[in-house]
Order: sequence, then structure tokens, then C-alpha cells
Amino acid sequence: MEATYIKTKKDGRIVIKSGNKGDRVLKGTIVVLSILTVISFFFFNYAGLELGSAIRETAYNLKVMFLQPALSTISLSEAIYQVGVTLSLAFLATVIGAVIAFFLSLMAATNLSPVWLTRIVRVFVAFIRAVPTVLWVLIFAIAAGLGSEAAVLGMLFHSIAYLVKAFSEAFEEIDKGIIEALQSTGAGWWHIVKSGVLPSTFTYLLSWIFLRFEINFGVAVAMGAAAGAGGIGFDLFMASSFYFDMREVGFITYAILIVAFLLEVISTRMKKRYFPASSN
Repeated sequence: MEATYIKTKKDGRIVIKSGNKGDRVLKGTIVVLSILTVISFFFFNYAGLELGSAIRETAYNLKVMFLQPALSTISLSEAIYQVGVTLSLAFLATVIGAVIAFFLSLMAATNLSPVWLTRIVRVFVAFIRAVPTVLWVLIFAIAAGLGSEAAVLGMLFHSIAYLVKAFSEAFEEIDKGIIEALQSTGAGWWHIVKSGVLPSTFTYLLSWIFLRFEINFGVAVAMGAAAGAGGIGFDLFMASSFYFDMREVGFITYAILIVAFLLEVISTRMKKRYFPASSN
């Protein structure tokens, strides 16, 4: 049943309209974005474009990439090693970020810290979260130089901001009775966190950490080329941009997809084991 709302005008007339403001805003947004999308096609530079040839070449490249994958410039052992490097970058940024985010999220939770402190922390992490990871990586690359250090620091900053928001929201959903019961026994702030907050939210934190690890793996692949961090992303960049070896691009793409699939399987199994309610 479609919702209706009543609006009274200045002259006293009552207007009844179907739907609600949220629906109209959503529909208006979709219409505006659709119009802008169509308009954007008129600003493209189509000089020298042969659509038929482009479609044939794209189809051929896709066939070579995904039906004839092979390694030519690197060996299989080197490819496995580079995948390990990418996983290590993602793991390092996630673990350090999770530890820092845990303590910051305690200060960002309204039921655990003063209002003024939560506002400061939330504004700080919101600013960090608003800046894309690649920009943070480039900012740190100016100071630390291109390499794994800049990539880890950039991913670390964004991971902290992402996890602080997730962790603090999990802390705020804790039953107030648990905190009040511990306070009534004279428990201090840290004892409340250790005995009440952490046991009640551990499965949530674990789930968010692993989700961020999956995100960081994808980011680490991209940063391998953008920040010179190495790993399988750098080999993918070299194969596609310098060697134009579509077979190697296809092989590396398959390797990344397999690792991403394995991470998803592990994440699903961990959720079913430690947090069965979230998988229903």
C-alpha cells in the first residue's frame, strides 16, 4: 500500500499526495543522474574511434586473457610470492589499524566516553574516511617515498577510520543493563570494557576486521602499481601497460580472483562458527 501525506498550504487548503518525501527525493535523484549520464556521452572525444574494430579487438583481448592465461615474464613461484606480498601488506594494515581503532572507538562510543570526546574523535575519523585511500597513499609517498611504507600507511589511515565507525556503533548497541550492573559493583572504566564491552562485541569486531582485510587486499593490489608497493598488483600493471601481455594479465587476474574467493569462504565459515546469528 502506497503511503500518503497531508500538506496544508498558507491559504488553508489541504493537499493530499501519495508517497512520501523520501520516495520523491530518491526518484528525483535517479532521474537527475540518468540525465547527467546521457549528457556526459556528448562530451566524449570520439575522434578516430572505430566502434566495430574496437569491439572486435576487445573481444579478442578478453578471449586471450580468460581462455589462454599463461605466465611469460615471471615464474609461478614468483607469482605466488607476489600474492603473498600483497596479502602481507593488507594484513599489516588491517592488524595495526584494528588495534588503534579499538581504543579510538572506545572514545567514540557515546555510552563509554564524554560527549565532547566522542564528537572530536568522530569528526577526526570522518575527515580521514572522506579522503580516498589512494590520496592518503600519495600523501605519505611524498614523505616516505614510493614503496610499501606509503601503501601501508595509506591503507592504515583509512582502515582506522573505517573500523572506528564500525566498532563504536557495535559498542553503542550493548545492553545498557550490562554497563549499569558493572558500575553498580564499583567497576572502573577499563574493567567495564574488559568484562562487559569486549565479550559482548567480540564476534562483531572479528567480523568487521575480516571484512576490512578483504577490502585492504583489493586496495593493496591497486596500490602495488599506484604507489610502487610491489606485490601482484605491480606485476599486473607491468603486464598490462608495458608488456601488453594479455595472457599474463589473465593469469594474474585469475590468481587475484582465487585469493578473493578463498578469503570470502574463510570469512563465511568464521561467521557461521563464531557469529551464527549474522549468517541467517
